[in-house]
Amino acid sequence: MMKMLPFFQSGPIGIRNASEGCIGANRQLENPSTSVAEPSGDEIWSKDQEKMSERPEGACRPSRASSITSNGSCTSAGDSPEKGKKGIKGMLTSALRKMKKTKPPSVKQVMDLLEEHKLFDAAQHLIVLEKSLSSKNEEGLNTSQQDIESVYEILKHKVFSILKDSVLLAKTNPELLQQAVEALKEQEKEDQNYMSENPPDQNLQFRPRKWKDLWMATVKESVETRMKDTSRTPRTENLSTVGQNLLHMGKTMKEDLAVVAKYIKQLYPPEFNVFSTYAELYHNYFASQAKKNAETYLEDKDIYLLLSWVHNIYPTDMRKDQALAEELEKVKLGSLLPSSLSKELEKKYLDSEEATIKNSLSKCLDKEIQRWKEDKEPEKLNGHFQSELLAIFVIQSIYSGQKRAKDISTAVGEELSHRLSKELPAFLRSYKDAFEDFKERSKKHKYYKPILIANINNCWNFRDYAEKNLPEKDDNKASILSTLGDIENSGFDVLLQQLFMQLKPMYKKFTENKWDSSNEIMNEIIKTTSKHISDFRTLKDPFYHAIVEKIHARLVKEYIVRLLKRKVSLKTPAQQQNLAQNISKNAADLEAFCTSNGSQAKWLNSALPKLAEIIRLQDLGAIKIEVATLATTYPDIRKRHLEAFLYIKANLSRSELKSILGYLADSTASTTPGASLFSSINVS
Repeated sequence: MMKMLPFFQSGPIGIRNASEGCIGANRQLENPSTSVAEPSGDEIWSKDQEKMSERPEGACRPSRASSITSNGSCTSAGDSPEKGKKGIKGMLTSALRKMKKTKPPSVKQVMDLLEEHKLFDAAQHLIVLEKSLSSKNEEGLNTSQQDIESVYEILKHKVFSILKDSVLLAKTNPELLQQAVEALKEQEKEDQNYMSENPPDQNLQFRPRKWKDLWMATVKESVETRMKDTSRTPRTENLSTVGQNLLHMGKTMKEDLAVVAKYIKQLYPPEFNVFSTYAELYHNYFASQAKKNAETYLEDKDIYLLLSWVHNIYPTDMRKDQALAEELEKVKLGSLLPSSLSKELEKKYLDSEEATIKNSLSKCLDKEIQRWKEDKEPEKLNGHFQSELLAIFVIQSIYSGQKRAKDISTAVGEELSHRLSKELPAFLRSYKDAFEDFKERSKKHKYYKPILIANINNCWNFRDYAEKNLPEKDDNKASILSTLGDIENSGFDVLLQQLFMQLKPMYKKFTENKWDSSNEIMNEIIKTTSKHISDFRTLKDPFYHAIVEKIHARLVKEYIVRLLKRKVSLKTPAQQQNLAQNISKNAADLEAFCTSNGSQAKWLNSALPKLAEIIRLQDLGAIKIEVATLATTYPDIRKRHLEAFLYIKANLSRSELKSILGYLADSTASTTPGASLFSSINVS
């Protein structure tokens, strides 16, 4: 049929046609009953060319003087028998005469075009028929308006069936889709022409046809159908129905809009706003389903999924495709949920997540306490007793919760972090209470000390997490570190209790023997301490160094205590010099032992040598200088301590003693407190 009507292939009928197309069409339409099997397109085209060559040159090209008939046929000013007449009136008269000799296409021709899926041509033919029927002067036309409307229904059904499947056909059959779009555009143009030529109150029953409105409805139906058809998205294991639907809608929207942006948009004129129309319809459907889900009961995991789509996946994942991102930026779709509903969901999620983590931590502590009761030595890791599952689980639970929340949005993540920052201090207080209970009630446990050491080691992971992840000025950080310090020191006290009890009678020997055999006494102290220190090697390095420093401080302090007992009073400088030498030797041995075992408390090393120097010195001025140096290094020394110590120097007069003590008061008045050594020593 199209070969028979080359005119219809060249463009729309009416005012948009060139005159040579009109000539070919008019000749063909003079015999509308001719079968489609009759003369081939090549023959007709050849004859047309011959006849056109016989006509004046002006008839073969578009001319501003061409006139358009109401049924779509046209005539050139060169065809007019009244060439002498000028102006529009003459041309119209000529056109009207020509109309009587030209017949519009038949319904059968249109149906043939529809069968061949030449929808654009069919739409043009129908417009010609429609115009012909509306002309009062048409003679011999056997087509009724009902016939035209019946064919229009067929055309409309075909066009919109194709347009409904635009997303699929854009890649698989773009030619067919373009035919449907061109037919739609043609009808929209005819509506606009009709509306511009006729007042609104003179609209016919069938015109304007408003196919653009039908297109909008069809796109909406197409979008909803595709968004509902979850069977097109493969099932994801362990994903709930709500989660699967969200995944399907998101995946479908993203993939379909990419097709619209790359293949469909360019088929339409700008006034159709194709991409924004599709995008808004997909968004509206997605948002309506999200709202429906939010307003019903949801499992915790579905609340999390929905919030993730609202705050994270939907606004960001859609824009990973560059071309799609550029188009979406112009549309500004907004959020999937209203702000109030989103806030309500966030609160449900935060309450649930906080309660879940809190309950999980409680169960974890219960399991840890049960392990303490087992008749089993804690495991060793790199030579250190450990029960690190507790710290690892607790920290992981908190960290994972914070990360999940942050994956929803930064604001939700910050809110949960704020809530959970109070849970860790609370958990550690419960842990401390349980540890204290075990420490007091389970002293006869076979693995009592290894369990204590394992729990001290546990504190390291908590301490490391708090120091690295919490701000310095955070009150919760201070609370956490304080509680951990309490647990560590409480454990140290128990571990050191036996050693310190064994050392006490050894230190008494210094005063009892008036420092005779002091070297032997110090060797005994070092030997006993060494045995205990070997047991502490199962502590993690930071705690091992901490406990060795405690031992170091205790050994120095106990030695000072003996010097302040007022048991020894030496009158001669020779006696005092001899004692000073013994003290210096003991101090050197003590320092060497502690340093070799890992003590880093160098601040303790000068205490005994300085005291020995005060005993050795006889010049009052030199003694005052040494006292000042001692007070600067150990600002917690007080008059009572110095007075008890100076009891050893029996050759000092009362006035000299008062002068030295007064100098101490003056020299320590503005001293900044430092390491504590003397403050814990009581003087009777």
